[in-house]
Amino acid sequence: MKETGKDFIRLTYYEHLTPSDQSQGVQAPELENPYIGSGPVMHLPKPINLKQGTVLLENTITGRRSIRRFSNAPLTLEELSWLLWCTQGVQKILPPSTIRTVPSAGARHPLDTYVLINRVKGLNPGLYRYIALEHAVAPIRVDAKIGGLLQEACLGQDMVSLAAITLFWVADVYRSAWRYSERAWRYVFLDAGHVCQNLYLAATPLECGVCAIAAFDDEKLNGLLSADGENQFAVYAAVAGKLPSR
Repeated sequence: MKETGKDFIRLTYYEHLTPSDQSQGVQAPELENPYIGSGPVMHLPKPINLKQGTVLLENTITGRRSIRRFSNAPLTLEELSWLLWCTQGVQKILPPSTIRTVPSAGARHPLDTYVLINRVKGLNPGLYRYIALEHAVAPIRVDAKIGGLLQEACLGQDMVSLAAITLFWVADVYRSAWRYSERAWRYVFLDAGHVCQNLYLAATPLECGVCAIAAFDDEKLNGLLSADGENQFAVYAAVAGKLPSR
């Protein structure tokens, strides 16, 4: 086995870091990459309006399982709103940071969320982006082929197409590196873990299942998500959908 992983850890020790742009007075990057698509932005219902069942946190944690098979029942817009808000929802803007529903190193929140919609009432199937600052979704590519292409990029895992939605998290590493220099390359992966764990927790009262995905063809997935693979790159994904009837 190559020494790649060991080199990554060693070279991101504090003794090897270069001064951060923040320490040198460089202006902070935008809190979120701007949406540049041509489709309309759809603001989602407020997550507080969702009526959901009550589940004890202990039961949620002890009963957690990754689910790869789902019913054909669609999610509602309110349920989609809840899942997106729980994973990246903005609670307060404190420039140059945001306070969200998940922790992030230095409150830098370097992740952008893309959503493959397979079955959500009120939305056509396709690839959307979650605009966290507006709590809205905007179409990136709405056509019959994108689901199959994303499944192929995830090494053919059919749960990408079977689930109601699949979330993809793309790191814009400079949002963290502005403050943490090379150390940021560690933090974006930790942040993705926080986000996906919240998805597991948030799905349970909706009677939904979740399965995280870390196996994907980086170049194919980055290409489909318009990430350059260097400054912006896919770090994690997860499917979610209604549990099958027992």
